[in-house]
Amino acid sequence: MSTFDPAAHLPDALLDRLRERAPIHDRENTFPHDDLADLREAGYLSILVPRERGGAGLSLAEAALLQQRLATAAPATALAINMHLVWTGVAKVFSDRGVDGLEFVQDGAVAGEVFAFGISERGNDLVLFGSDTDAVPQADGGYAFTGTKIFTSLAPVWTRLGLHGLDTTSPDAPKLVFAFVDRTDAVDTADDWDTLGMRATQSRTTRLSGAVADRSHVVRRIDPGPTPDPIVFGIFSVFEILLASVYTGIAHRALELAVETAHARRSKRTGAAYSQDPDIRWRIADMAIAYDALPPQITALARDVDERVDHGPRWFPLLSGLKHRAVTMAKQVVDEAMLVGGGGAYSATGELSRLYRDVLAGAFHPSDPESAHATAASAWLGPRQD
Repeated sequence: MSTFDPAAHLPDALLDRLRERAPIHDRENTFPHDDLADLREAGYLSILVPRERGGAGLSLAEAALLQQRLATAAPATALAINMHLVWTGVAKVFSDRGVDGLEFVQDGAVAGEVFAFGISERGNDLVLFGSDTDAVPQADGGYAFTGTKIFTSLAPVWTRLGLHGLDTTSPDAPKLVFAFVDRTDAVDTADDWDTLGMRATQSRTTRLSGAVADRSHVVRRIDPGPTPDPIVFGIFSVFEILLASVYTGIAHRALELAVETAHARRSKRTGAAYSQDPDIRWRIADMAIAYDALPPQITALARDVDERVDHGPRWFPLLSGLKHRAVTMAKQVVDEAMLVGGGGAYSATGELSRLYRDVLAGAFHPSDPESAHATAASAWLGPRQD
């Protein structure tokens, strides 16, 4: 039986501080600098780094539990930190499998560096399998990247940006290049984040104009397209699992708020608490049944990654399906919680209203609903015959 205690890494007092700040950052559309400082001090940036390198040595399954807990207090903070944890998680996937190349990410996380995720590009539905960013080889073995990345969470604070681009000029081209660049004058961060929800992530547009990754920070050169390469598997598995965790945490908090409201509200007609109303009880039970299915699924798949279980090509439908179920479930639960809350839940300043806006972002993260369904269809029916 596991003895892991999430509260040891995210104490109630810390969560309370983050919960107090969350509505302020949402209202003011600002980055939660104090949240990051508190999490850094708590060692949260290095939870996935092995103990021998100075980290907490947690498993991906344990980190997923922590992200669920963090999201109950500050969903946008959790989603932003997710992107840093993706890279430290990929580094763990590498080291667990004896693959070199991302030790600098682990050491950097211990030192307090913040790693951002620069993969998404406007109109690029290939995502990990292709890039519209130019990756130009340099004489010393590094690469210069020119292009535009969107949804770059942690935009105001990252110290290194993990990204990909396409090398079309080398003798063995085309090659997808995965590397890390520093924040320099060749990187322009737009102040363009003004969204319906998840506002504190500050996932701004990033424009690269010959941003150089030196040779030691060029992690992988692979053929474009689907591949079992560790960089693709690492990113996809950690990203989908931690993303599912954040939205599952949102659902947990919405369920808590619905229960609190049901106990607090009383019917003028009967005098009884709403918690005794058969319709409210059914609604909350429906929320609980939907929510209860996800935490064990997340834990099971995360453990499979930790324990290097070989699902072969089934990994992609399993992971994209997990993410899709989590965000769909979370939206359903928040929808129901709003109804339990009644008209007061519609107030723009209320926590449920913020969760309602935040949860909508889930559908736009990879894998989107179309991609998840296409992946599942191919797994069960075979490739589509065009």
